[in-house]
Amino acid sequence: MRFVGDQSISSLLLGTGVQLLCMSFISIACAMLGFLSPANRGSMLTVSLLLFALMGVAAGYCAALAYKAFKGAQWKSLTLLTAFLFPGIVLGVMFVLNFFIWGQHSSGAVPFGTMFAVLCIWFLISFPLVWVGVWLGYRGTLKDPPVKTNMVPRVIPSQAWYLHPLFTMLIGGILPFGAVFIELYFIMSSIWLQRFYYVFGF
Repeated sequence: MRFVGDQSISSLLLGTGVQLLCMSFISIACAMLGFLSPANRGSMLTVSLLLFALMGVAAGYCAALAYKAFKGAQWKSLTLLTAFLFPGIVLGVMFVLNFFIWGQHSSGAVPFGTMFAVLCIWFLISFPLVWVGVWLGYRGTLKDPPVKTNMVPRVIPSQAWYLHPLFTMLIGGILPFGAVFIELYFIMSSIWLQRFYYVFGF
């Protein structure tokens, strides 16, 4: 299999994506089955955090399989990156924002005990499970690729001007932005003018 770029970054992004997907599907399934009551405030967030930590096995397993398919050799660094990169960025931003909220003496700040509990969940549950997933993934057997990859890269012809990424992002974003902007305009004007807001003409 031919690969261009950093194998570990691509593999850990795949593993983190699988971790987020598994967490989302299980959380939605629990909510649909009635295990998470809307009356119990914060239960969905608590379950999502715990599921994210428990799905570290899936993240490590998928990241290790992809890394092994890309002929990567540094599986220990892959384990550390998978366990610490994405959660570290998210928790780092959360902690910095929480310090600003503490500085304003707001009651919406996350208590220090809760922050410490999240760190304990990350280091004592998520990291060992990612390690177990990487170990299982590296021991697993790879399936053969469905097609034979040519080891000589093919020359990609130059694209037309309308296929440039900036142009496609601009055109692809105008329609959703326009729909959201018009909907928000009607919602805000109804709120500010103290009128009823009707959804889709009902």
